[in-house]
Amino acid sequence: MRKLTAAWPVLAITVLALAGQTPAAQAAPEDIKEALGRVPGLTVVSENPAPTGYRFFKLTYTQPVDHRRPDGGTFQQRFTLLHKEFRSPTVVYTSGYNVSQSPNRSEPTQIVDGNQLSMEYRFFTPSRPEQPNWGKQLTIWQAAADQHRAVEAFKRLYPGKWLATGGSKGGMTATYFRRFFPDDVDATIPYVAPNDVINSHDRYNAFLANVGNDPACRSALKAIQRDVLTRRSEFAALAAADAAKNGYTFKTVGSADVSLEISVIDSYFAFWQYQRQSDCATIPKAGAPAAEVYAWFERVESLNTYSDQNLEVYVPYYFQAAYQLGAPESYEGYLRDLLRYPGSNVSRTFVPKSVDIPRFDHLAMPDIDFWVKSRGKRLMFVYGGNDPWGAEPFKLGFGTKDSYTYTVPGGNHGARISQLPPEQAAEATNTVRRWAGLPPVSPGVSTRSVPAGFPDFDADLTMLDRRRL
Repeated sequence: MRKLTAAWPVLAITVLALAGQTPAAQAAPEDIKEALGRVPGLTVVSENPAPTGYRFFKLTYTQPVDHRRPDGGTFQQRFTLLHKEFRSPTVVYTSGYNVSQSPNRSEPTQIVDGNQLSMEYRFFTPSRPEQPNWGKQLTIWQAAADQHRAVEAFKRLYPGKWLATGGSKGGMTATYFRRFFPDDVDATIPYVAPNDVINSHDRYNAFLANVGNDPACRSALKAIQRDVLTRRSEFAALAAADAAKNGYTFKTVGSADVSLEISVIDSYFAFWQYQRQSDCATIPKAGAPAAEVYAWFERVESLNTYSDQNLEVYVPYYFQAAYQLGAPESYEGYLRDLLRYPGSNVSRTFVPKSVDIPRFDHLAMPDIDFWVKSRGKRLMFVYGGNDPWGAEPFKLGFGTKDSYTYTVPGGNHGARISQLPPEQAAEATNTVRRWAGLPPVSPGVSTRSVPAGFPDFDADLTMLDRRRL
């Protein structure tokens, strides 16, 4: 494989940039937009409004379709850049899905008060090759190589410390990037990232059977699921009306009835993924009016979740889950007497038949897991105590150095460092700052001031859908 382009020495760039300039010009800070224009393969699509003190750019970057054959074609990958200051720490972020088109800051970016380079995961449109070869081009290594080239390119502009982060599938992505290119960043902070080491040996169902500390809540969830499947025709009519209104079709999963059944199965997982145990009070009683129950499912797991239109954007994820990532087993045994399509709630069901899925790669996740335990360093994993995706977490091992795992008590898939008990939150915050080359802050001192104009980042940190990391 041809060696990927190395970063230019920052000192050399500075010397070249200053040569021939007047003292006044040399003293003036370089304009970030001009600097971006000199990065090979990078296109500034637009500069958009940003909060005071920041500049926000939408970008595209030319990437090889296949990093093992870099001369075999390219595609344009979408990025955004939130620029604060050239010398500040820089955080590279991905959700593992599409890139947000709004300026926002991940929690690590807030902690270090730095720049943020956000990137779209390959094959999520429009960052998809024109003639995609899914099996060869959509792998965890190819995506890691995308990040590698991008970080190498942007280090020409930002010579300070670099951190990688992401939530859920983005947290997995950040971990895989570090495994394949361990020296690209100084530290990695993955949030709520599952680690399905051996796909056939799952702990998800055992977790779901005992999640939380309120058996009555679990029973109420199971009761409303059974109620919907018992009164299937009532709810199918409501779902059909919604589908007609929104133009939904169901060719990928086979029928609207299959979508409804899988959505009902998934609602138990989805509740614990994004609700809190205190929300158990909102669960309708079995036998409640169908419209009331349907409205509750719309908040937790729509009965039309698996329409073609809702699935389309997530097909690359389901492909990866069926090929390399693995996925939770379906928690459906207690519903089996009411199911028409048992065993259908698997990743392959959600990938169009036109996309060929290779034989499952049983070595991909064990390789990542072994690297974390034997060679990982400066890693911080953050989980939610009630989040089903944390049933199989990354675990530190005999060779892991300067690394930590934190769990938010009762937390869900939106778990953050700031939600930890105060002592742990302060410890984790100062660890991130140490990795970024910054001094610690005193307990009780917040580093997360939110200037006017920043939206709530939580909605972009993770996806609000069950089975979608």
